[in-house]
Amino acid sequence: MPLAASLFCLVVAIGDGDTLTVRCGAPGTYTQVRVRVAAIDAPELRQAFGQKSRQNLARLCFRQNAALQWLDEDSYGRKVANVRCNGTDVASAQLRAGLAWVYAPYAQHHPHLAPLQHQARSSGAGLWSQKRPQAPWDYRRRHAR
Repeated sequence: MPLAASLFCLVVAIGDGDTLTVRCGAPGTYTQVRVRVAAIDAPELRQAFGQKSRQNLARLCFRQNAALQWLDEDSYGRKVANVRCNGTDVASAQLRAGLAWVYAPYAQHHPHLAPLQHQARSSGAGLWSQKRPQAPWDYRRRHAR
């Protein structure tokens, strides 16, 4: 699928709070694609709030049509995309609920996200209710195999 293309696909699986699998195409010629939600990083599944983040993404998107705007491909081969489910911007919803961090290296084109994280942090929403929440990139570095 070309980058910067937009299309509608059915969400068929949720990996974690920032990764989902979609089925795109016409009946009989479906393609499944793993998608990373652009500009956010959700807690790992074994990390505090990892399961809640995944559950919230499932509530927003599972078995729903998702509007996807392809932006890039990451080092794991996932397509990186802006994702909307039922008209809701998924990155914004995950941040608003306190279930993801803004991923600064890839958020330069998403300036609307930082204030949402700040608001969630100020109100103690989700992972921000912890005394010292650990960013997923720090968690991954400390728990590398």
